Amino acid sequence: MQMPVKSGPRYDDMIQSDKVRVIDHEGENLGVMYTREAMEQANELGLNLVEVSPNADPPVAKFLDVGKYRYEAQKKANAARKTQKTQEIKEIKMRPNIDTHDYDVKMRSVKKFIEEGDKVKMTLRFRGREMAHQELGMDLLKRVQDDVAEIAKIEAYPRLEGRQMLMVLAPK
Repeated sequence: MQMPVKSGPRYDDMIQSDKVRVIDHEGENLGVMYTREAMEQANELGLNLVEVSPNADPPVAKFLDVGKYRYEAQKKANAARKTQKTQEIKEIKMRPNIDTHDYDVKMRSVKKFIEEGDKVKMTLRFRGREMAHQELGMDLLKRVQDDVAEIAKIEAYPRLEGRQMLMVLAPK
C-alpha cells in the first residue's frame, strides 16, 4: 500500500532510506543511525523525524515538530512573495515634432520608471503628413536612446507599426 503524496518534507514513516544523519532538537549532530532508531528517539521527545536534506548521502533528518516546521516554511514563502517586485511596462507617448521642454518632462518620467525597475515602451505617433518624415521620428528615438544610455538598454529597437514607431527600453 502506497502512502498518499503530500507536499512538504518527508517525515517519520515516509522517510525511505534505512540510515540517516541525525540532528537533534538543539542542533547537535548525533551522527548516522538507523531511521527506525532515530524515529523512536524523536517520539520519546514528542517530536517527529523530519528529512531536511533528502539529497545528501545519507539524508539529513532533524527532530522537529512537523506542523510548526510547515507553518514557518509557509510564513517564509509568504514574506518572500511580498517583497518581490514585478516588472511592469510603462508607456510614454510622443509626437515627432515635440517641443524641447515637453521632451525634458517626458525624459524625467522615463528615467524615473527605469530607476524603479520598470520597462518603458516609447510610442511615437505620426499624424497626417508626418508619415512622410519618418526620419524625424528615428532621430527623436535615437536622441532618447543616447539620453538614457547609462541607465537603460534597448530591448526592442525602433520599428514602425502602422502610424506608430515603437521602442522598448529596459533597466541595465
